[in-house]
Amino acid sequence: MIVGNINDVTAKVVNNPEAKDAFIKVLVSPKEGWDGYVMRELEVGAYGYTPKHSHPWPHINYIIEGVGELLIGEKVNRVKAGGFAYVPANETHQFRNVSGEVFKFICIVPEIGHSY
Repeated sequence: MIVGNINDVTAKVVNNPEAKDAFIKVLVSPKEGWDGYVMRELEVGAYGYTPKHSHPWPHINYIIEGVGELLIGEKVNRVKAGGFAYVPANETHQFRNVSGEVFKFICIVPEIGHSY
């Protein structure tokens, strides 16, 4: 069991040469008792982005703050606070911050999909 506050979690840099100003916080994982899944918060700085990539697992996202774009396949989707998305397995995807303000979102993946 875990009850916490996001402000008490240390962010790690998304260490990928194809990312810019992207940070990740692990909120709930098997370590806290959620077997098989990991819930993370990602923060993307002004005009930053996550790497464009694909993988064999899906994930779900909820936009907490800011305005951005979510590329899924060849389609660019505008997203903002309150928005949500399901990214299917094996689809190329990328989050981009399209503003000078912070862009934050929750990302839930199977445990196999978490590498930070």
